[in-house]
Amino acid sequence: MAGDRVLVPLSDTVTVRQTVSYAVRDAFESADALECHLVVALPYESDAPEGARHLEDADDLLARAKNWVEEDASGSAVEIETAVLGADEYLFGPRDYAEIFAAYADEHDLDRVVLDPEYRPGVTSSMIQPLERELDAVGLAYDEAPVDRPARHERLVGDGVERFDKLFATFWISFGFYLVLGDPTYPFDLVTGAAVATIVAVTLSNVTFRFPLDRVQSPLRVLRFVIYIPYLLYEIVKANIAVSAVILRPSMPIEPTLTRVDARVRSGLPLLALANSITLTPGTLTVRANDQHLIVHTLIPSAREDLFDGGLEKGIRFVFYGRESAAIASPRERGDAEIVGGDEV
Repeated sequence: MAGDRVLVPLSDTVTVRQTVSYAVRDAFESADALECHLVVALPYESDAPEGARHLEDADDLLARAKNWVEEDASGSAVEIETAVLGADEYLFGPRDYAEIFAAYADEHDLDRVVLDPEYRPGVTSSMIQPLERELDAVGLAYDEAPVDRPARHERLVGDGVERFDKLFATFWISFGFYLVLGDPTYPFDLVTGAAVATIVAVTLSNVTFRFPLDRVQSPLRVLRFVIYIPYLLYEIVKANIAVSAVILRPSMPIEPTLTRVDARVRSGLPLLALANSITLTPGTLTVRANDQHLIVHTLIPSAREDLFDGGLEKGIRFVFYGRESAAIASPRERGDAEIVGGDEV
């Protein structure tokens, strides 16, 4: 079919309907026909615990979007294709999304991508700017839909609630940390702790939490984190013993290496928690963490083996995603871990 050939990545945002409408309207302004490819890029593999739910949501969104295209085309010549991308791989960040869109566009000989300004595939904030930079890097033409964003007014209704939730959470985290360092039975510490926590909450709540908090899931995550702490302490003690045993041996079989691990946790707080947990464990040090790609320095072979076995990764997945999500293959089994250098690196 001759005409405009566009790719429209979809995510369940408040502007996705307007984006689809713009793609159809703009195509028929310059062409007599439209070949519209609607795709949903999954943030998880379909066989991951979270993947089944995301796959169902993707199918539902694609069905709705197909109806929108037919409705907006109003009988004009339009061919619609739908696809789910990333079902057999793990998309880490904007670069991976740009590359998978470019590969799809090349395969189907598409002209350009129409982007939703609020595009957020499985993440809590828009990734449009980094995605556009990566699309430029791969040479794929794109067009950002000029949506009116009427939902901005709707968000203002919830901003007060979201702001309170962030303030509330930041206050109690800061207050609790202050009391751990001080004396919770001493009235002066209670008063000064509350004052400091208030200042921290007012000034840093939006920095600490860049996304709306879930009033059900957030307390559950706190509870799961409390359960995770003894396991982390056990790993720290075990690693201390292993490192000490190696150092005390006359031969000192130390093998410093740099390793790469692609962790199956999302960026932001989950990735930060995993990177810090690895660093807290003697024998391992997180050198870099970017888009789930971790570069870790390991001191001894057992520390490297524990890292590749993914115990801490599973623990962090339990904290943030629940018990079922912890039942995942290890980085070694997935092929997501490798030694990238030794002493010379």
